[in-house]
Amino acid sequence: MSRPFVKKSLAELPPSGIRKFFDLASAMDGVISLGVGEPDFDTPWHIREAGVYSLEKGFTNYTTNCGLEELRREICLYLGQKFGLDYDYSSEILVTVGASEAIDLALRAVLETGEEVIIPEPSFVAYKPCTIMAGGSCRTVPTREEDHFKLSPAALEEAITPRSKVLLLSYPNNPTGAVMTKAELLQLARLVQQHDLLVIADEIYSELTYAEPHVSFAALPGMKERTVLINGFSKAFAMTGWRIGYAAAPAELIAAMTKIHQYTIMCAPIMGQMAAIEALKNGAAQMEMMREQYNGRRSLIVNGLRQIGLPCFEPGGAFYVFPSIKATGLSSQQFCEMLLKEEKVAVVPGDAFGHCGEGHIRCSYASSVEQISTALERMDRFMQRLARRSRKKTATVFKP
Repeated sequence: MSRPFVKKSLAELPPSGIRKFFDLASAMDGVISLGVGEPDFDTPWHIREAGVYSLEKGFTNYTTNCGLEELRREICLYLGQKFGLDYDYSSEILVTVGASEAIDLALRAVLETGEEVIIPEPSFVAYKPCTIMAGGSCRTVPTREEDHFKLSPAALEEAITPRSKVLLLSYPNNPTGAVMTKAELLQLARLVQQHDLLVIADEIYSELTYAEPHVSFAALPGMKERTVLINGFSKAFAMTGWRIGYAAAPAELIAAMTKIHQYTIMCAPIMGQMAAIEALKNGAAQMEMMREQYNGRRSLIVNGLRQIGLPCFEPGGAFYVFPSIKATGLSSQQFCEMLLKEEKVAVVPGDAFGHCGEGHIRCSYASSVEQISTALERMDRFMQRLARRSRKKTATVFKP
């Protein structure tokens, strides 16, 4: 028998818990999917038109590795106007194939073998695998529903060891929808400074907050020089398939990330980059419209889940809810599998986002009001059926 050729650490990585249920749902008829975090809106026409126009004009060539100069200038202008950040387009911005590539590049650029990345959980499913593939070690920090899934300074300080190098923050959070205020982030910033950490701030949902404006971690005093700010166009502008993201960071970090990018990816697609320019220049009104729609759906799904017996923390951002299913006595995996088979509603088990996500499920409200309402009706039937089974089982056990 020949030796195994796949690297052991990669062979041991589990597949994405999100994609598993998405694939199951796609093979069934009549399924309502609240699983994948993708806007149900089409990319606004004027943005699509910019992509079409680029093709018509023959813009099908490579760009510079770091992206089109006009796009990098627009990104700097946006970050300045929105968050008060001042970046140099020529050395501190890298355009990437989605925010996911930017996260991967940042981790690979900074981690030596065995160095630790502190990851508050529940967290986006890619953070731990990307850390492992970069040669790093994951140090997860559970957050709690009673704290609104916010990372506390005490929990962060307890997690820090001499090998800790990176804190990976994601607020607004996927999967919980949690947000953190400026005052709360400042407490974390003091510990970051004290322990000489680098922060990778995944702020892909920065435009999707509903009570207070988003505060960028890089905008806090002393944090710009120790933050890799990650953002993109997928969520705010409904541009998931265009695959355009970016990183903003000190020049030496961007230079290191660009080395990896130029040898592996070369550049992000030019058509997507030209569409992104149009999004930043003229997409604010449509973005605001989509945010208002999400906000209405947020109220609908939170109230609906509570009414059918699933306690639900009210998210302050993103487009996810993370209700508790602990009262059912089922594991997250069991709940999701049964719900899919019996009522054809696809949601994601909470343990896909870390061990502390067990006992919860993630539901996306980036779906139409009609689909959300129908999904809630089906989930209500499912919950009533579970209750009847539980009563019947109890009656059988205690039958005199």
